[in-house]
Amino acid sequence: MSQDVPPEELEGADEEEEGAEKAPFRRYLTRSGAERMHRELIRLLNEERPKVTAEVSAAAAQGDRSENAEYIYGKKRLREIDRRIRFLQRRLDTATIVTPSEQTDRERVYFGAIVTLEDEDGGRTRYQIVGSDEIDASGGRISVESPIGRALLRKAMGDTVEVHRPRGEIELTIVDIRYD
Repeated sequence: MSQDVPPEELEGADEEEEGAEKAPFRRYLTRSGAERMHRELIRLLNEERPKVTAEVSAAAAQGDRSENAEYIYGKKRLREIDRRIRFLQRRLDTATIVTPSEQTDRERVYFGAIVTLEDEDGGRTRYQIVGSDEIDASGGRISVESPIGRALLRKAMGDTVEVHRPRGEIELTIVDIRYD
């Protein structure tokens, strides 16, 4: 079963915001990205939220809440944690989880691929094509929705792509494609 992400499903992918209607596209996550998000969700639910709730309760027991900075800050922090929990739950519930190692067509770049690129000056860079919730440019994970990610989709080893970036255009050649 090919886990190709059709480009038409990526259109408007950045338009989803909290409280917005569901967009007509699918949101993809790699298995490792989903596991990272799940670990964060569990930590927030089992560690952070109970700790902050106890702090708010202790601050509330001190009396006048209108001038109690610990109470006010604790309530604010609790709202932030709850917002992040809802966000993570919604993303995990609606995402399509892709396991890159199960990709059958390993000759082309699809979601989850680890691609080694060579630029015009001979410099090499390695990126993994991931979902927008998994981006970590310093860690080599770029969004499938980014200019480079879009340009690479469905390309094969040896292909050269022209990428339109804010800093100008650049030509990149695909040197290696892996699905770990």
